[in-house]
Parts: sequence; C-alpha cells; structure tokens
Amino acid sequence: MRSTSKTETLLRLARAGPLRARDLAAVGIPRTYLRRLSDRGLLERLDRGLYGLPDAPATELHTIAQVAKRVPHATIALLSALQVHGLTTEAPHAVWILIDRGARTPRLAHPKLEVVHASGAAREHGVEQHAIEGVEVHITSPAKTVADCFRYRRHVGLDVAIAALREYLRRPEGTRTRKTGRRPGSPIDVLVDAANADRVYSVLRPYLEALA
Repeated sequence: MRSTSKTETLLRLARAGPLRARDLAAVGIPRTYLRRLSDRGLLERLDRGLYGLPDAPATELHTIAQVAKRVPHATIALLSALQVHGLTTEAPHAVWILIDRGARTPRLAHPKLEVVHASGAAREHGVEQHAIEGVEVHITSPAKTVADCFRYRRHVGLDVAIAALREYLRRPEGTRTRKTGRRPGSPIDVLVDAANADRVYSVLRPYLEALA
C-alpha cells in the first residue's frame, strides 16, 4: 500500500470515530503513521493510544465514546447510561461503567471512571448496543439502568434511583391498562425482569407501587 493510500485510509477510518493503535493492524498500516499524521496536524492525540480528527465535532457523549473505545469489554451504566437514555438532565462527573466481577479495573488518565462490578444475570441482562460518534458502545437498557441504580444505590444515592424510576415511568410507552395495571411486555414488566436479574425487586417494589 502506497504512503498516500495509507494516509487516506487512516483518515477515512478516523472520520468514523476515534482510533486505537491496534485498529491499524487490521488494515495493514504501521502504528508509526499515527505519530506521523499527528505531527502533521492531521490527527490529534485524544488520550494515551487514542487518536481522532482535530476538527471532529464532539457531542456531550464524547467521553463515553472514548471510554467505549479504550475499554471495549465494559458496559456503560448507571449515571452515564441515564444520560444517554435521557433519564436525567445531570451530566455525570465521570463515566460510569459495569465490568465483570473478576475483571481488572481499568485505569485511564482521562476521562475519570466510576467502576462497578457484577456477574451472571446482573452483568449480562439488558445490554444494548448504540453507536456514539462512530463507536460501538455497550450500554445498559433504560429498564436495567433504573434497576442498577437501586442495586448500586449506595454508590449513586437512593434519591437518584427514585428520580430515574420516576422519569422511566413518565415515558409515553410506560402507560398502563386500567384493568390490570400493566400489560404483558410493558415497560413495567421489563423493569421487573431487570430488577429480578439484579435481585433488587424487593427494594424497588415499594417505590414502583407508589409511583406507578
């Protein structure tokens, strides 16, 4: 592959989202090209081992995309997932992630991380895939995020968990039938499933009955 072709390929990849050095191996481009293009001002070093276009538009979820790229085995959760799903108006001071109980806690210079651990259903239930700034992001679903807030209420605060539940129930798709109080497959059923996966239904139930 010619030098100009490698440069064009690298810039095309960067337009799709942040790049890690190891991403270049799949297209046969030496890692030294990242440094070369950075020196020429065509790429910008976002963090250790992470590069992007200097004029790339950054969204309010930019740090989430960065973390998803740097820690691909993590799931965006709790306050950060609330932000993505529009269940809060607060911008978290860190990116919250959920990882396997036995996994090593990642260390990043930036952005700041808040890490919680889980295993089994509490780790695997309700994980969705979203695209943020061209990066594939694993993130807990709205229902699982609310359940997680109750599971990790000592980390995020019970007031945050209750507020998230209230916002979840306010959504149009959260309307219930008058006869049964809920319909099969309704958002409340989905939330109950998530709470059972997290083993916090007994904690969540009084608040759900009060707000639903």
